[in-house]
Amino acid sequence: MLVKLSPSALKQTRWYEYGVRFMLGGLATVFAGLMGSRLGVSIGGLFLALPAIFCASATLIESHERRRKEKAGLSGTRRGQEAAALDAAGAALGSVGLAAFAAVFYVTVRTSIGGAFIAAIAAWTIVSVAAWWLRRKFRIVSRHPRR
Repeated sequence: MLVKLSPSALKQTRWYEYGVRFMLGGLATVFAGLMGSRLGVSIGGLFLALPAIFCASATLIESHERRRKEKAGLSGTRRGQEAAALDAAGAALGSVGLAAFAAVFYVTVRTSIGGAFIAAIAAWTIVSVAAWWLRRKFRIVSRHPRR
């Protein structure tokens, strides 16, 4: 599978959808700040690691895919759900990589801040790609027929 940039996807998004993403991301960041001020920066940092726009992006992906299928005269409900599920799987794999980033950074930051960032980015890349590869290699395909 080839990964590529598709600027045409930007045209599919309505202006208010960007506002929803911005607002939900901002609210998640404010929530993380409040948790950090009440419970300490370690706990606040965990909340800040929350993929702030995931909820908005999952619903937007679902509606975009559904609309595309409906324009073609088909019911797009199932396709929208599958696209949102794929986005959720990607977010989960990215979170595994984020945990590796945090662990490596925590262990190496006392030595060198710059080196810690380089090592943590390398760990994030390796773990995320490995998680993606493992999911692709060992994924279980549903035996139920598509509706």
